[in-house]
Formats: sequence, structure tokens, C-alpha cells
Amino acid sequence: MGCSHQEAQSPGRLIAAAFCAAALLVVAAPAWAEDYPNRPVTLIVPYPPGGGVDAIGRIVAAKLTTALGQQVVVENRPGAGSVIGMRAAARSAPDGYTLVVTTTGMSLPSNLGYDLIKDFTPLCLISSTPIVLMSNPAFPAKSIAEIVALAKQEPGKVTFGTPPAPTLNYFAVEQFKLMTGISATIVTFRGTGPLTNDLIGGHVAVGFNTIAPSIGNIQAGKLRAIAVAAQRRASVLPDVPTAAESGLPGFDAVIYYGIMAPAGLPRPIVEKLNTALRQIVASDEGKQRIAADGGEPIGSTPEEFAANIAREEGKWAAVIKKLNLKVE
Repeated sequence: MGCSHQEAQSPGRLIAAAFCAAALLVVAAPAWAEDYPNRPVTLIVPYPPGGGVDAIGRIVAAKLTTALGQQVVVENRPGAGSVIGMRAAARSAPDGYTLVVTTTGMSLPSNLGYDLIKDFTPLCLISSTPIVLMSNPAFPAKSIAEIVALAKQEPGKVTFGTPPAPTLNYFAVEQFKLMTGISATIVTFRGTGPLTNDLIGGHVAVGFNTIAPSIGNIQAGKLRAIAVAAQRRASVLPDVPTAAESGLPGFDAVIYYGIMAPAGLPRPIVEKLNTALRQIVASDEGKQRIAADGGEPIGSTPEEFAANIAREEGKWAAVIKKLNLKVE
């Protein structure tokens, strides 16, 4: 039975037409997936260029362009600790043409203007990377113990550099202060790229940084990696001890990177993107590029990614509550 314009004029006919249209959408969904994408895709990176999130975004964009046969364009939308870019992604059409790189901690501030669970569709975990404590080589403290001793000797004078909340870097700083009982001044930066530059310039004492924007300078001797906030050493920094090895067991701050889309993305497109992303992460080139930027490749189903979000966001929400932090 057809659904003509004339039939849809009365209320009863309007309801029937709505059901008819819904049925057509269900039937057409696989066709959308087959046709998707037929134009360029935007991948929002909610941080400035040059940082760890940007590095992951550019790796994914380059490989996804080949996998999908359409250009995937990185669009940096920094501001308010990722909130600006995440809001833009949440408000985009759920058609697969707007994706976003997400990291651990994006649900933690208040007044976000989006709900990480309700407003997004998890697609795939890409990688993980630990927070690394690092400094300019001229900084006198060369270990966690020496940082703590210096901070206790001169309360409030040692500066800790980090991107602002809701980044995991920031929460790691607060947790570090709590666990060591020290007083230090937190200096926030728009991203890990600017933080890295100021560490090299000696303008901030210790950076709670990611590996991607700093690995070249660590290898060149322009930065000193002091400790890795993870249970295992980073594969790209095998000589740098973990926090536990440095005398601070339990200090564990690992960032998980993933790709999400606006809520309501049709399942066939979810599956098509998930398949492509998992193939990228599993490929030799994908692994090498992620590892070169200090990451550990993961790959996941959408459901495994959703479980990771629930676990990690819950873990850090508990830390915020324990510290009585006000995260705007």
C-alpha cells in the first residue's frame, strides 16, 4: 500500500503515514550503510593541534580515509578543556559524517551541555597512553621522591603543568598532591602541545604530560621523563620507571582514546565504522604509528568501549568526590 500526500492530510492518515515512513527507514538502513560515505567525513579533535589527542586523530583520519574511500578531515575545536568540541559533536546529525576523538574524563565536569552516555554512540577504542611526569633536564629533581622532597621543602613553589579539567592530566595532578601530601602550584595550559613547549623552555617545573607531543624531545634530551603513571612501563619509554617502582604505588592514570559519533547513528553505519577502525588498529602500520606516538593499540567492539567508559569515568568520578574537587 502506498503513502500518498492526500492520504496523509487527516490525523488518522498522518499516523499511518508516520508508521509507513518508519518502516521505509528500517528497510533503507542497510542501503545507507552501503552508500556511506559518499562525501567527506569530519573528525573533530576537541583539543589544539600538536597534542596527544590530535596525534591519535590524525593517525585515524589518514587511515580511515583509505578504508572508507572518502576524505576524513581533522577539525580542531579546542576550548574549555574539550567541552567546545564535544558540544559541537553532540549537536551534529547522527549520519556518520561527524565523528569525534574522545578521551577518559570527558564526563566529569558539571554544566557540560552534553551527556557522554546519552548523546554519543561509542564506535571503537583506539589506544591507551599513561600520564608521564616529566621536566626540563635542568630541573634539580630527577625522581618522584626528589620532587616530593623539594615540594615539601618549599611549599607551593614547585609548579605542576597540565591541561585543564576535565583532562585526566589535571585529575592526576590533584591525586598526586593528595597521595604525597605536598603543596604545589597548578599551572594549566590549553593542551599538551603548549605544555610541552613551556617544559622545554623551563617555564614550568614538572609536566603531567602525555607521550605523543613530548617523545621526540625526550629522545633528543630536551625533556626528562621521570615516571610513568601506569602499572607497566611504556613500550616507547622502557627505561622510565612506573610510579610504583618509584615509590608511589597506586598512582595510576591511563588515558583511553576512542572514536565516537552523535547518538542515534544507524547500527549498519556503526558496524561499518567499527570494522574499519578495528582493522586500522590491528594493522602493522596502525600499530607502529600508535606506538611511535607512545600509545598502546587496543581496538574494541562498541559495547566494550561503552563498558570502558562506564568503568573509567566512574573511577575518576570517585577520585573527584574523594578530593572534594569542584570541576566546572
